[in-house]
Amino acid sequence: MSARAEIVALAAPVADVALVELADVLVDCVAGGASVSFMAPFSLGQALGFFSKVAGSVAAGDTVLLAAKLDGRIVGTVQLGLDTPPNQPHRADVKKMLVHRSVRGRGIGAALMVQIEEEARTRGRWLLVLDTVPGENGHRLYLRSGWQQTGIVPDYALFPDGRPCDTAIMWKRLER
Repeated sequence: MSARAEIVALAAPVADVALVELADVLVDCVAGGASVSFMAPFSLGQALGFFSKVAGSVAAGDTVLLAAKLDGRIVGTVQLGLDTPPNQPHRADVKKMLVHRSVRGRGIGAALMVQIEEEARTRGRWLLVLDTVPGENGHRLYLRSGWQQTGIVPDYALFPDGRPCDTAIMWKRLER
């Protein structure tokens, strides 16, 4: 595989092949124990259903969907949620930052985060928020990338195996 991932925004309509590759990344992350809203066992069909809904949100203009590609195949993804209330036109939610376990440690997550911040800036969004499991790979990446942790909510969600996990609420103010 090539050393650098290509980060691309997936426009509507999101191609079926992209949906399958995105679903594969999500299935891998859940199988690896990531607390990203889904419980084990988690099937490719369930993941396809999730990304089909995301594709609809992309088509509606409510979500920016980025994909990281290595050798033409999607190996990572992140979303920027733009569907905020009228009194929050400056804010966006970073969601489902996922990197396939087979390619972790290559800077793909960091590259996705750099690009999602740029996507936010171009849309006039300068305050980003997300939630993540404290101490996990994503949490460490966000801290290294200048995100601030506001607090931790104990037992906020479950890992795929049913164990409770805490959630760190984080934010980042982008330079305008």
